[in-house]
Amino acid sequence: MITIKKYAAIDIGSNAMRLLITNIVEQKDMATQFNKSALIRVPIRLGQDAFTVGEISEENIHRMIDAMKAFKLLMKVYKVEKYKACATSAMREAYNGKEVAEIVKEQCDIDIDIIDGKIEATIIASSDLHDFLITDQTYLYVDVGGGSTEFSLFSNGKMIASKSFKIGTVRMLNNMVCDIVWEEIEKWIKAITAEYENVILIGSGGNINKLFKMSGKMQDKPLSYLYLNSQYQYLNSLTYEQRIAELAMNTDRADVIIPATRIYLNAMKWSGARQLFVPKIGLADGIVKALYQGTI
Repeated sequence: MITIKKYAAIDIGSNAMRLLITNIVEQKDMATQFNKSALIRVPIRLGQDAFTVGEISEENIHRMIDAMKAFKLLMKVYKVEKYKACATSAMREAYNGKEVAEIVKEQCDIDIDIIDGKIEATIIASSDLHDFLITDQTYLYVDVGGGSTEFSLFSNGKMIASKSFKIGTVRMLNNMVCDIVWEEIEKWIKAITAEYENVILIGSGGNINKLFKMSGKMQDKPLSYLYLNSQYQYLNSLTYEQRIAELAMNTDRADVIIPATRIYLNAMKWSGARQLFVPKIGLADGIVKALYQGTI
C-alpha cells in the first residue's frame, strides 16, 4: 500500500523566489521518498532593494504579490496539502520586511516566516544532505545566496559548526562586501577545518548548479578546484551579454554567477578542499522535509 502526500515550500530569496512541490511517497517497511513534482522560479531581486536602499520597493512588492498569488493557485491545482513559506536575508534586512509579509498575508493568504541565517542553515541541513554524507569524511557545506552565505562543517556525519555571513552575490554586485568580511570568513574556515584532513566541499545554490550542469559531469562526480578556477576565468572574459547569448544563461543568472564562483573558490582554498560535490539540495528541499518531520 502506497500513500502519496503533496507538500510545498516557498523560498523567498534575495535573487529569486521559488516554489517547490514535492510528492512524498510512503510505503510500509520502505524509506519515505521525496520526489520533486514541480519547481517554479521567479527572478524578483528583492536584495537589490534591501541591500542598497534598505526597503522593498513598491514595484517589487506588487511583483511579489503577483508571484505569491500564482504560487497559491499552482498549489491548489497540484492539490498541495501542506506548505511553508520562508524568507531569508533580503526580507530580514529590509526595514519594511515585516510590513511586506503582512501585506502578502492580507492579499494572498500566505504566512511568511522571516528566518535568520542560523535557522536557514539548520533547515538546509535537514534536507537530503545527510543522505549524501559519508560518515568517515569531513565536509564543508557552502550555500551561496544573494544576500548571505551559510557555511556548515560536518564530520563523522554530525554538524560540528555552522555560521552565516553577510556575503552574497547581490551584495557583491553592489560592492557592499568589504575586505573585513572576507577576512572573517577566511579566519573562520581555517580555524574550524584546521584539525581535519582532506576536507570535501559541498555546494548548493542556483549558481553552482548551473556551473555543474555546464561541466557535463554525472551527478555523483565532483568538480575540481582547477576546473572551477578555469570556469571563473572564462566567465570573467565574457561580457554580460555574451554569457546570455553564448551560454544560454538567464538574465538574472549571467551577472551573479561570477561572484558566486569566487565565494566557492575561496572556500575551497581556505579549507584545503580539492573536490566540490553538487547534490541538488537547497532551502526549499529542507523546508519540505522539516515540514514532513514536524520540526518546522
